[in-house]
Parts: sequence; structure tokens; C-alpha cells
Amino acid sequence: MTERIVLAYSGGLDTSVAIGWIAHATGAEVIAVAGDVGQGGEDMEVIRQRALDCGAVEAVVADMRDEYADEYCLPALQANALYMDRYPLVSALSRPVIVKHLVQAAKDFGASTVAHGCTGKGNDQVRFEVSIGALAPDLKVLAPVRDSGMSRDKAIIFAEERDLPIQTTRSNPYSIDQNVWGRAVETGFLEDIWNGPIEDLYDYTQDPAAAREPDEVLITFNQGKPVAIDGRPVTMLQAIEEMNRRAGAQGIGRIDMVEDRVVGIKSREIYEAPGAMALLAAHRELENVTLEREQARFKQTVGQRWTELVYDGLWFSPLKRSLDAFLQDTQQHVNGEIRMTMAHGTAVVTGRRSESSLYDFNLATYDAQDTFDQSMAKGFVQLWGLNTKMATARDLRVSGQ
Repeated sequence: MTERIVLAYSGGLDTSVAIGWIAHATGAEVIAVAGDVGQGGEDMEVIRQRALDCGAVEAVVADMRDEYADEYCLPALQANALYMDRYPLVSALSRPVIVKHLVQAAKDFGASTVAHGCTGKGNDQVRFEVSIGALAPDLKVLAPVRDSGMSRDKAIIFAEERDLPIQTTRSNPYSIDQNVWGRAVETGFLEDIWNGPIEDLYDYTQDPAAAREPDEVLITFNQGKPVAIDGRPVTMLQAIEEMNRRAGAQGIGRIDMVEDRVVGIKSREIYEAPGAMALLAAHRELENVTLEREQARFKQTVGQRWTELVYDGLWFSPLKRSLDAFLQDTQQHVNGEIRMTMAHGTAVVTGRRSESSLYDFNLATYDAQDTFDQSMAKGFVQLWGLNTKMATARDLRVSGQ
């Protein structure tokens, strides 16, 4: 029986070229698996046919949209996940769900190897291979683009010489990855970090400076999950899609950053994540109203570590699984509504209300109905600062001052 290799297929340059490389180098049959994670753009049937045209013997399209939104984007939202305080894990979140389907396809088609089209410089090689090892330790992994040492220019030449039906050309050298949670653009002239991004790079967002009317939105949350927008019930996927449309129209969610990759190099990336950034802003504000102070402080630490694990390709790690349990527990009272005004690239919260609120108007007010007993504050302040006061007195005594 001819060996079979399952390839994670995106429809782009690297994976299209990889089909021919694998067949030539190994003699194996290539099973291309493309995942619909809400990336939009080309029709998935067109991508499936492209895989066949590039030499795959089978091509499968898996609809992962709801699974991705519910089981990957939602936990990221509840963790307030922003790598380096800016990047909402656009690509990192989609890799583990794709790997789940690759591993299942390998089982279904009797393949012993899973292949990906990642280079040796990026994060995705780590995310794919570590996740494959976590879910199916017996599967072998093949990385033809990385292991052949073929540069992007050579890959473009390879594709042009064989007339492969792909979009990437010398005049359009960008590497683009997108899904419903956001869009990432790199390479080309962006590799010079002095060059500013041009408007043609963007697809999910409109120019923030363009004149338009502000958009006010009401987002309802239940246990940290958006369940309605302007009173209309939505699934997680629908919430992201609607906020992509509305926040994107206001130019929200553009990110230009130099980030620290897993492999140790710094990389310049352009991201668009309008729905993600608007939902994150709303969720954080509702947590400000509903989480107890010490719980909220510790959740920041846990959320940051969770984000780093996901960025580093450790979605299926034991620590990530343990942190999931803590983060899920923090969401039980994150219920209520957030009113937000979106305009000119910003999403500003203007109202919050929750039956689970820890905000007490009568304690917070300075008006006559104030129920806070200020007479208790003097002793509290003295005790709170006592250890610092004693330490300072000790230092002065020891120094002889």
C-alpha cells in the first residue's frame, strides 16, 4: 500500500508548493486537509480544488468555525489574552483546532505522517508539531518547506514554473494568515521596520481617520461569554462576526508591532482584529465590575501565563489545562451588559450594568446617602502602613541617621 501523508493545506504558496515536494521526495500520496476557521476570502471549494490541481490525491475541507469560536476564541476572550499586551493570538489560536482535525484525518485515511508548510523561522512549526505530539505521539511529522531550505523567492519560482494556481507572486509577496478572530500580514517591505504600513495591507478594517458616524453597541455577557448584541441573541461565532463587521467599519483593531517569536528572533507583524479587540475591551470592563479585587489581580497573572503558553504552542500542555480550570471558575459572575461607542479606531465603554456587580453606589458615593463609615479609615490606614513604617525606622536606626 502506498504511504499516505496528511498535509495541513491553506491554499497559499507554501502548502501548495509542499504538495509537489512531498510527492517528489517521498513518493507518498498527499491528503490535503483545509480548515474553515472563518477566514473568509476564497470559497473553500476553490481551495479544495486547488489542492487537487497541485497534486493531492484527496482534499478535505473541515468546517471548524463554531468549534473554533466556542472552544478556542472564547477561552482567549475570558483570559483577556493579549501577547505582549497587544496581540490577541490570531494565528496561535487556530493551530490547535487545525491539528485536531489533521490527527483525525490521519486516522481516517490510514496515514502515518502529518505535514505542514511552515518555515524554520516562524512560530507555527512549533505549534503544529508540539500539538501533533501531544495528541498523537506515534505520528511522524514532515516539514518540507523548512527542511528543504527553500526560500520564499525560490518557492515563488517553483510555483510559477509549474503554473500552480496560487495568488502569491513577486508583486504580492506578503504572507497572510486569517481567521474569524483576526488577520496577520508579514514579509515583503514590512520586514524593514522603518517602513510604515500602507492602506492596501488592510482588509478587515476601514481607515480609522475616515469620516463616519459613531456606532454604539450593547453587548450582553453570560459567564464571560457574549450572548447578545443590541438585545439580539448570538452564538460566539456570530458575536465575533458582527463585531468584526461593526468594529472593522470604525477602523478598530489595527496593530503594528515587533514581537518576540518562540524561536528567539523578533518579527514585525501587522494584525487586524476588530471583533476581538472590541470584545476584549468589553469583557475586561465587565470583569472590573464583577470580579473581587484579589481574584482579579491574580487572574491577570494567570491570564498572561495562559497567553504565553498558547503563543508558544502549548495549548495541550498540562499547565495550560490547569490554568483553564482557574480561568473558567473566575467567569461564573461575569454577567451583565456593556455599552460601548466605537469611532475612529477606538472602542470606548460608556456604560456597565450587572446583577452580579460588586459596585455599590451607596458605598462609592460622596453624597448624603453615603453608607461608608469613614471613621474606620484612620485605624485601617495606620495598620496597613505599619510594616513599612517599622522597616523605615529600622533602616534609619541601623544607618545611624
